Amino acid sequence: MARTVAQVIVEALKELGVRHVFGVVGDALNPLTDAIRTTDELSWVGCRHEEAAAFAAGAQSQLSGTLGVCMGTVGPGSVHLLNGLYDAAKSRTPVLAICGQVPLAEIGSEYFQEVDNDLLFRDVAVYRATVTSPEQMPRMLESAVRVAVSQSGVAVLTVPGDLGDQELNEDRPTRFALGRAVTRPDDPALAEAAELLNSASRVTLLVGRGARDARAEVLRTAELLAAPMVLTLKAKEGFEEDNAFQVGQTGLIGNPAAAHALDSGDALLMLGTDFPYRDWYPKDCKVVQVDAREEHLGRRVPLTVGLTGDVGATLRGLLPLLEATPDRAHLDDARDRFTHWQEGQQRLARPAHDHRWTGKLRAALDNRDHEIRPEALAAAVDTFADHDAVFTSDTGMATVWLSRFVTMSGTRRLIGSYNLGSMANAMPQALGAQLWAPDRQIVAFCGDGGLSMLLGDLMTIKTYELPVKLVVFDNRRLGMVKLEQEQAGLPEFGTELDNPDFAAVATALGLTGIRVTDPAELHGSVRRAFDTPGPVVLDVLTNPQEVAVPGKPTVSQGWGFAIAKVKEVLSSRES
Repeated sequence: MARTVAQVIVEALKELGVRHVFGVVGDALNPLTDAIRTTDELSWVGCRHEEAAAFAAGAQSQLSGTLGVCMGTVGPGSVHLLNGLYDAAKSRTPVLAICGQVPLAEIGSEYFQEVDNDLLFRDVAVYRATVTSPEQMPRMLESAVRVAVSQSGVAVLTVPGDLGDQELNEDRPTRFALGRAVTRPDDPALAEAAELLNSASRVTLLVGRGARDARAEVLRTAELLAAPMVLTLKAKEGFEEDNAFQVGQTGLIGNPAAAHALDSGDALLMLGTDFPYRDWYPKDCKVVQVDAREEHLGRRVPLTVGLTGDVGATLRGLLPLLEATPDRAHLDDARDRFTHWQEGQQRLARPAHDHRWTGKLRAALDNRDHEIRPEALAAAVDTFADHDAVFTSDTGMATVWLSRFVTMSGTRRLIGSYNLGSMANAMPQALGAQLWAPDRQIVAFCGDGGLSMLLGDLMTIKTYELPVKLVVFDNRRLGMVKLEQEQAGLPEFGTELDNPDFAAVATALGLTGIRVTDPAELHGSVRRAFDTPGPVVLDVLTNPQEVAVPGKPTVSQGWGFAIAKVKEVLSSRES
């Protein structure tokens, strides 16, 4: 029996191992959603906003390493996918977006809701095409999937509303042949890199997510070179635990030990990272970079040697050429600095820290004696979360606190909008993660601004009874923007949020809501949230004045902050 275009697509997704398709139903998608309805082992997840659907699909792709799928109906429904798809593209994870379109005969006539999808998605998608006849299937679908997977990007396949239920004249099985090549540099390039590293006296490693599958080789390299290992945020997941070389993150979310390890080295070995912040790279330092993408080599910092290849394969070729470094002073100094910084951070994480050293004076000055330190909240989550928990985090201060206080121990996983830097990603990514791993604990570090932006998809969590734990850092602020303004010497403006009681909102929606306002109740409330079956919104009122000091603060930032505070005081007196 001949199959329809919609049936070919849906059955192929099932064969690929896709389990969930995220989206919002609409008339142009009806043939596709009906095919999903009648297909075993493939489920439709109806979201309240297509942006949440795209974030959820991207989360599943990042966690599984396979294809994520979302759908948007004609016009606005497809437009709403765009931000979540940009996040997938920036995260370099394969996602297929299937978009509806107006009837074939109406394309180009400025029909109701018509949007040129091929133009709309030109910047975000590595593949985009509109199906204009059943005879193009399944070839066009095969191309879309192959390109998305091989290039770790977004493919957009547009299906006009009157084409999905048309039958194929010559039906055949879909064939994807999804293989990935593993490459390594040639021997002369490896020899050149080895000569540079062997001649250096102080080597520092900068390790990114691209090295995640080469943990053993990376650790052996650090051991031979006696090199401290600075981790990008996305490398926490694979390299933070049981690692005698790591010294945490650099950049605005980082720490002084990591910044010093980079600045004091005379050679830098970059492994699987495209860390974008140029100001945080060392100056006058020889640099070797290993990356599977040749276009990444040298675009952040000038290179001495660039090696194109898989990190694991490259290091397996490089390691026999490396000589053991007898002097461990550079490594020991970095680790000592890191340990000292961690001890100070743990003091900050004590719920009653402010009262211990300032007592009644702080309360008299700012009347915030019951607001909770965000460091304490993050540390409590780290203590009570499962060893195989999956964490997501909203862009901004929630990510800072996760970076500093949550350890990726056991088999914990971590995803976020760490390349695009979008707001509102943590909750929908947690939604996708929970469906991907129904038996694992999913914890979202939500900013109050991020959660409120896509608040409607709390109902998706309720509808599908997903037991996610949403931890809300409720400081009534866009905290990172506030910090950026003040560091530039500007008074805080436009960052204050008139928040509801998020726990009460959750309760009204049928979820468990827990609100915490007293530091003495913090640990008990976090434990209760994790012990409670089903979805929980843990709304914790945190101190909006808490500052995350970057790893390498500048004098200009300090002066800017002081000037901003003076302006804020004067403004408050005038109002």
